Amino acid sequence: MKYTRFIACGDSFTEGMSDEVVGEQYRGWADRIADVMAHQSPEFTYANFAVRGKLIHQVAADQVPIALTYVTGPETLFSFHAGANDVLRPNYKPETALPLYTKTVRKIAASGATVLLFTVLERTDRTGKTADLWAARFAEFNKNVRAVAAEVGAIVADANEEGLLSDRRFLADDRLHLNVLGHDRVAQGILEKLGLPFDVRWREPLPQATKLSGPKRYKSNVKWIVTFFLPWVWRRLRGRSSGDGRTGKHSFPISWPGV
Repeated sequence: MKYTRFIACGDSFTEGMSDEVVGEQYRGWADRIADVMAHQSPEFTYANFAVRGKLIHQVAADQVPIALTYVTGPETLFSFHAGANDVLRPNYKPETALPLYTKTVRKIAASGATVLLFTVLERTDRTGKTADLWAARFAEFNKNVRAVAAEVGAIVADANEEGLLSDRRFLADDRLHLNVLGHDRVAQGILEKLGLPFDVRWREPLPQATKLSGPKRYKSNVKWIVTFFLPWVWRRLRGRSSGDGRTGKHSFPISWPGV
């Protein structure tokens, strides 16, 4: 397929946190894919409506309807990723979130666009009851993603197919979002799945990690709690989100020069 347009909807994963900053915005895997697509088609355009912190109902209501007005047919690649923020919430309600996800994907597919969906990584090297809880929730979420993808013929980028992506060195200091290396690996994997030029080295595992000493691990954990976890808790207590007041970085299709 020769794609002439790429439309991306979702949360921080699709916005590009915490990749390198280009032009005061995070680059992200989606921008990296747009770079390659722009070299395949001179008329290529790109839109990215994603905003960090958004839940499924927000992406479905605020981003998708506008994005659908720009679909031109199967030559438009439409990526949709939402749900991870829902799953991480203490009051997560799968009986509400999963049907809404399915309904939204069906709506996107009905537009005639080529649909790209994502599973969520179920396991990293973390252990314990919380890790087990999230793994169970994400497994259920992923089952729903695969089911609706099979129904509508969507492409699925499955984070769980490649064990190397569970390496925490692909994550930023907040231990949640991808870093530069992580975004590049994801982009290369998606490009391969789309049949576009990609770096064949993306499956190469990282060198064996150096184990941190007890004091260094303690210092790292304290820094993470103060810098990331406590601000997250404070936002939750106030009913706030990191995406409040933000809009997508490209809220309509723009010509994309590539690199």
